[in-house]
Amino acid sequence: MKYIVLLFIINTISLCLFAQDSSEQAYKIYDVKNQKIIQLDALIKDIKTSDVLFFGEEHNDSAGHVLELEILTRAAQAYPGIALSMEMFATDVQPVIDEYLLHLISEKNFIKESKAWNNYKDYKLLIEFAKENQLNVIAANAAVRYSNAVTYGGLEVLKKFPPMSKIFFPPIPIDTASGRYHEKFVQTLGGHDMGNMKIYQTQNFWDATMAWSIATYLKKNPKKKIFQINGRFHSDEKLGIMMQLKKYAPGLRTTNISCFPSADFINPDWKKISGLADYIIISPEIKKQGT
Repeated sequence: MKYIVLLFIINTISLCLFAQDSSEQAYKIYDVKNQKIIQLDALIKDIKTSDVLFFGEEHNDSAGHVLELEILTRAAQAYPGIALSMEMFATDVQPVIDEYLLHLISEKNFIKESKAWNNYKDYKLLIEFAKENQLNVIAANAAVRYSNAVTYGGLEVLKKFPPMSKIFFPPIPIDTASGRYHEKFVQTLGGHDMGNMKIYQTQNFWDATMAWSIATYLKKNPKKKIFQINGRFHSDEKLGIMMQLKKYAPGLRTTNISCFPSADFINPDWKKISGLADYIIISPEIKKQGT
């Protein structure tokens, strides 16, 4: 019954967000391996042998947020007990999330004490679905105080934290990826020199913490699947978190999705973007008023 109610809510939201001519689709899913457009149910079926499904989003993409909920809902039906892992919460607030999922604290306290992102409304239904269906939610990311410390002091600064602090981040040393991932990062910054700020080390710290959180959970729950949500830079091209995960759990089977609005939604060049993920999901790019 709970699934039916949530599906009704999801479908209602989808209709509101994707209201358009019947000749247009709300989104397109491209299966890179088989080089064809597929339906969402086919994607859910395809991940049967995967331990972790990465959903790389753009944080302000409304269509992507709707799809996250649809995927979680259908995956929970197909694979009971699937866990939700999120970049949007840090490891040190795991008890707060667990308390909320157990109906022990108010939503107001949860939002405040979990340090929820300003756009929590975009993720609220994911949390509520997990709450009502008794799914675990993994607070996967690094706490801001540790990230800031790395930004200014580098990864070496983590060695200075007391033992009780170190339970919230991966074992030291933490790998700093080179090659393609570093190239992408520099390109994203426009090639600017950030001086003494160790921002690339911070990026790797985030990736490593999320990978470690996933690996730790699956070590304790080996029969579970995880649906991981993060900004797509963290998992596009199977870099970032996915690369770090190989260190902590080399035997895990992973699948990634890259989801974003596309200016060429009507006639996409799939070959141009096929290197991003196992599945590419695009939606129409919404033009701002006055442009």
